[in-house]
Amino acid sequence: MTEIRDLSEPTTPSAAYGDHVARETAEREAAATPATALDAGSGAPQDWRTELASIVDALGPELVLLSHDVHDHPELGEHEFHALAAVGDILERHVLSHEDGVFGVPTALRSEIGRGGNDDDGVEGPAVAILCEYDALPGIGHGCGHNVMCAQAVGAYLALADLDRSLPGGLPGRVILQTTPAEESMTCKEVLAQAGAFEGLDAAVMAHSHGYDVTHHTWLGVRRFHVRFHGIPAHASAAPHMGRNALDAVTLALTGIGLLRQQLTPNDRVHAVITHGGDVPNVIPESTEVDIYVRSKYTETLLDLVARVCDVFRGAALMTGTGVEFIWDRVTNEMPVRSNGPLLESWVRAERVRGRDPLPEGVVPESNAAGTDFGNVSLRVPGIHPLVSVGDRSLMLHTREMAEAAGSHSGDAAVTDGAFGLASVVLDVLADADLRARVREDFEAAGGVVDVAHFYDGI
Repeated sequence: MTEIRDLSEPTTPSAAYGDHVARETAEREAAATPATALDAGSGAPQDWRTELASIVDALGPELVLLSHDVHDHPELGEHEFHALAAVGDILERHVLSHEDGVFGVPTALRSEIGRGGNDDDGVEGPAVAILCEYDALPGIGHGCGHNVMCAQAVGAYLALADLDRSLPGGLPGRVILQTTPAEESMTCKEVLAQAGAFEGLDAAVMAHSHGYDVTHHTWLGVRRFHVRFHGIPAHASAAPHMGRNALDAVTLALTGIGLLRQQLTPNDRVHAVITHGGDVPNVIPESTEVDIYVRSKYTETLLDLVARVCDVFRGAALMTGTGVEFIWDRVTNEMPVRSNGPLLESWVRAERVRGRDPLPEGVVPESNAAGTDFGNVSLRVPGIHPLVSVGDRSLMLHTREMAEAAGSHSGDAAVTDGAFGLASVVLDVLADADLRARVREDFEAAGGVVDVAHFYDGI
């Protein structure tokens, strides 16, 4: 009979660091220069933006219902069929066509409005995509606020569709609503990108739920992969010298990674779990497996860190006489987000109209950094991924508190404010050729298009 002795509980993590971060954020906010907003003479005409605000407000109740519907039916990535149907239903009520299951992704939807084709000079008109996430987290639900983000994106698209009908000649370009499922569980935006979803765009925009309103926050790139060590089994007592211990290789690898952390930059993260460590203690483990995430702020540092971590695993195999095998995901995982300056200026101007004042980059400490596959889009076309507060500033992503806030009145306010912000940015880009030129210049100055699909070739 099994007997349990000396049962202990985990210690409670200290909240001191979080308290200091909150104080430091408040101090930085007080000292910071306000974020730059697009000037009055740039972007879309003022009367267009005024009409757009009225349209968003009229759509508000319908958008909040969509947010709550998605919130009340949380679905994991690649299984968002309720959310897909909910988005399709609201588009159909507004007499907007859509196609489901696009680019080989069953829960991805695409719809398009506006004026396509070329102008009198043979130049193709501008095009901007609004991206829409709606997957949830296991056990937590919408602890990343994707229900709010879904309603924001759909609301921006519906508002622009209404404006397209009211303007003489319609919108001066095309607007695409592209839903991007499975952000939490797979790099779906990379799958869509490789299938051509973002080709021919002048920009792609979306916003993300958070505790703060922020223009640009650090989103780390991440490379996920699986490592398998191959050893030789032997009796652990009678003939241990005849074995090659795959568990020893894992132990050395994780120790090596722990030591490597001393030489990492503050924006690097490496975390791993052993998914298989052997079968029984009296047999030298023949096979062990590890899942690992490697994160970094910049594309260059991400590539370098992945290579260094791989060398640690190779070294562990060499020391233990085992073989090592790397199994890579079929996509390149999340890349660091590159935010476009002129697009953010448009966003700030719009959000101030709604009574929000997004914080400039650097006010919220970078230690609160996660990842998103929007980075894979932002390295192909100009884009923004600002944060919209859905409640208290103490909120953290992937928590039950965030899930509660995403379905609250403060989450509802974020729906309409974010919808207007996204729609305004799209409208500014379509209406202003000079702004589009500035957007492109900023994108090229930041490094231009990155070949994301082949980023890790050679490692």
